[in-house]
Amino acid sequence: MSAKRIVVFLLLAVLVIGVSAQDGQTVKIYTSWPLTGGSQAIGQSMLNAVNLALEHYLTDHDGMGPAGLTVEIVPLDDASPTSGAWDGQIEAENAQRCVNDPECLVYMGTYNSGAAAVSMPITNAAGVVQVSPANTYAGLTRSCPTCAEDEPGIYRPSGEVNYFRVITPDDVQGPAAASWAACLGYENVYVLDDTQAYGAGIANEFATHAEEIGLNIVGHSSLETADADPRSALTAALRDGADLIYGGFVLDSGGPRVIQAMYDEGLFDAGIKFMGPDGVLSPALIEQVGGAEILAGNTYFTFGGLLPSLLSDEAGMRFYTEYVEQFDEEPDPYSVYSYAAMQVVLSALETAAESGTVDRASVLGAVRNTATFEGIIGTFGFDENGDNTAGVYYGYDFEGEAFANPTAITPTMHESCE
Repeated sequence: MSAKRIVVFLLLAVLVIGVSAQDGQTVKIYTSWPLTGGSQAIGQSMLNAVNLALEHYLTDHDGMGPAGLTVEIVPLDDASPTSGAWDGQIEAENAQRCVNDPECLVYMGTYNSGAAAVSMPITNAAGVVQVSPANTYAGLTRSCPTCAEDEPGIYRPSGEVNYFRVITPDDVQGPAAASWAACLGYENVYVLDDTQAYGAGIANEFATHAEEIGLNIVGHSSLETADADPRSALTAALRDGADLIYGGFVLDSGGPRVIQAMYDEGLFDAGIKFMGPDGVLSPALIEQVGGAEILAGNTYFTFGGLLPSLLSDEAGMRFYTEYVEQFDEEPDPYSVYSYAAMQVVLSALETAAESGTVDRASVLGAVRNTATFEGIIGTFGFDENGDNTAGVYYGYDFEGEAFANPTAITPTMHESCE
C-alpha cells in the first residue's frame, strides 16, 4: 500500500476530540517507542529519563505539577512481539489511543523515524502535539534532496505543524559523518542500510555528501531484514577495496549483525573500519556484538550531542548522577533527549496554564512558540518546521570499554579538518 493510501486509511480512524484540563485534573502524556525486542534497552532508558524529568520537576516545585495539574505518563510499546522491531499497526493504534483519550494532551514519540511517519498524520489531524526525542529522518519535517517528493506535507493533513523534535536531523548527521570520515583519512567507502526511513535516509545523506567531497563510494547495498546475512555485501566491500563501511542501521535492524560479521570475516583484521549513526550508539551494542573488544579500535559513531557521562553543567550532572543511582545502569544516549523532551512538555503545560486554558490547542501552541528554552541539552527552540534550532553532532570512537573521544563534527569540516 502506498504511503498516501496508508495516511488516508489512518485518518479515517481519527476521532478528533476537543479537550481541556482544569486545575487539579489529570493530564496524560503518552509515550510510544520499543519497550521489547532489539531496542528494549534503549526504550526503557528513554522511559526512565522521562519519569526522572517529571520526578525532578516535582521535587523542584514542592511536589506540584505544572499549574497544579497531575501529570501521568502512559508508556506504550510499539514493538511487535513477533519481530521484536517497531510495527506500523501497533504504532497507529498507540497514536489512536492518545487521540481517543480526552486527557491525552501530548504524544511523545517515536524512536524510529518510520514509526513517526505512521503516527504523525493521526496526531496532526487531531491537533495533538507530538514531540520526539529521537527521530532524525529529515523528511519528517522538511524537504531535502534525498527525501520523498511529498514529504513532509503527507504527514500534515491539517496543514499545520504539530510535530517537534529535540534532536538534529540526518541531513546534518549524514554529511557531517562523511566529512569526518574524510578527515580521518578514509577514501573508499562501502555503504550498507536497512531500507527503512531512518537507515536508508541517513545512508543516502552520507553517500551523497561523500561523493560531493571526493570520497569514493565503492558500493551501496541494503539488508531487507534484521536477520539478513551481510556476508555477501562485506565480501564485495573487501573485493572493491573499501577501507570503511558506513552502516545506516538501528540496533534491531541489523547493525550489530554487520559489526559481528566484519569481525568474524576478518575485515577488521584487514584494516577496514565501521562507522555508524546514532541509531547504533548505545551501551546495549556492546553485548549485542559480543563484547567491547570487537568495537575497540574498529568502529566510529556519530551522535547529536555529548553522551550522558560527559555532560558537565549542573543539570546534566544531576541527571547522570541520579539516573545511575536510581536505575543502577548507564543511561542510553537517547535518554538525554527524552529528558529534554519532557522538560519542554512540562514547560509548555506551564505556559498553556498562563494563557488561561490547558488543552490540546494551547499546549501545541506553547511548544510551537518555544524559542529560548534552557534545558539539559542547552538553550534551544524550534523553527517553523519543528526542528531544533541549536543542534550539533559529535563523532566518537570506542576505547577500552566505552564510546570515547568526542569530536565536534560538521558537514564542512573536511575543508580544513580542524
